[in-house]
Amino acid sequence: IGVYLRQYRTKSVWRLCTVLPKIKGVEKHMPIRVGMVSLGCSKNLVDSERMLSKLRTHGYQLVTEPGEADIAIVNTCGFIQSAKEEAIETILELAALKKEGTLKKIVLTGCLTERYQQEAADLFTEADAVIGIGNNRDIVDVLDHVLAGERVVRFGKKEDAETTGARIITTLPFFAYLKIAEGCSNRCSYCAIPAIRGPYRSVPMEQVLEEAHWLAEHHVTELVVIAQDTTRYGCDLYGKCRLPELLRELCHIDGIRWVRVLYSYPERITEELLDVMAEEPHMVPYLDMPIQHCDEAILRRMNRPGNEAYLRNLIAHIRERVPDVTLRTTIITGFPGETKEQFNRLGDFLHDMEFDRMGCFAYSEEEGTAAAEFEDQIDEEVRAHRADILMEQQAEVSAAKNAAKIGRLMTAVIEGYDKYAGCYFGRTAADAPDIDGKIFIKSDSRLRLGQYITVEVFDTMDYDLLAEEVTDESAE
Repeated sequence: IGVYLRQYRTKSVWRLCTVLPKIKGVEKHMPIRVGMVSLGCSKNLVDSERMLSKLRTHGYQLVTEPGEADIAIVNTCGFIQSAKEEAIETILELAALKKEGTLKKIVLTGCLTERYQQEAADLFTEADAVIGIGNNRDIVDVLDHVLAGERVVRFGKKEDAETTGARIITTLPFFAYLKIAEGCSNRCSYCAIPAIRGPYRSVPMEQVLEEAHWLAEHHVTELVVIAQDTTRYGCDLYGKCRLPELLRELCHIDGIRWVRVLYSYPERITEELLDVMAEEPHMVPYLDMPIQHCDEAILRRMNRPGNEAYLRNLIAHIRERVPDVTLRTTIITGFPGETKEQFNRLGDFLHDMEFDRMGCFAYSEEEGTAAAEFEDQIDEEVRAHRADILMEQQAEVSAAKNAAKIGRLMTAVIEGYDKYAGCYFGRTAADAPDIDGKIFIKSDSRLRLGQYITVEVFDTMDYDLLAEEVTDESAE
């Protein structure tokens, strides 16, 4: 952290207003105003939403602009280097507001503080509180002590991190993330998550379903099911994977239109899971399956099972079982020891598989992980160059797949209106929130946020689609 701090204390990058979530249902005229900056993944966002609910329940006013807040809470990410840098930039920007007197207090929590604990407390002198993820449940008490003039440093048990409880939804009001587990037990050699978040802990099914019903009652129509490994759900509690059973239950909740599942590990994609995707009308045929690599030797060093033949057979079977499935994956380039031949084999594999969606990341050497101790680390420029090559290749695949959709009828959900382009925009079932493309829609109707409509695709634009609404009259 010290290295990053020295680098970023000389910078001033004002962008906080784009980071803070847009909180709905904000109460007005409360004396103490709190703003939340939630960084990192959607799993972190759910934690932020639980903290916001506690704060509003205890009388704090929630605001969305840093210049309006008395207290700023930063729920940090510390997964890879770029996430650490973003967290440090954000903290120092808030520190500048505090120095000006605009902001009174800063509270830090999340993966960065949990990972570095006392080092974070010592180096972030601007912060009035530095706490671990197990202390998020005590956020009201932490703020009470901070307002009394104390500096709070607390690091409880990781296992105390909350897995259920009331939330304030900060996403668009018609969709929400549903976190079904905390932590991870996979122990991939490059990943610090098990050390940060602890072992995998499934949320009991009755609690997940209770939360899902609550979301549906509050007008959520799309559930995005998340965990560090969704396909592991239930193994620790019930002795077997119960994700398929959970998904069927979610699909049958009144008001739920789409159920989407992310972070599914390839070795645990079962026939039962594919049955749900093929049979349940409210289960969107979308599978997010991070494979990271295809070369068996690299996968072994990553402490991941499988090989290229297994992955080819699995992908072919998934597409046969769920013909209209959208497949998304994640790849790491430049893992220690990756040769040119292994990288080229990965490129050939991805060319053949034609994933609908792909994220590609240059390997990040994370202290405390097994891979960081490997002696055959690859130059950072080579890692990044290899990632660029694969993303350029994927751009061609995505363009071809989008072009094949021209003339097709699709269902889209409305996310907003672009007044400059003069059209609506939204997503199809093939697009996960925040990570995939958009569909821009021409319509003579007055459409509302969260409305599901039928559209016909007439053109493409990079990773996005252009379409027009199909009404009953135009269909005739």
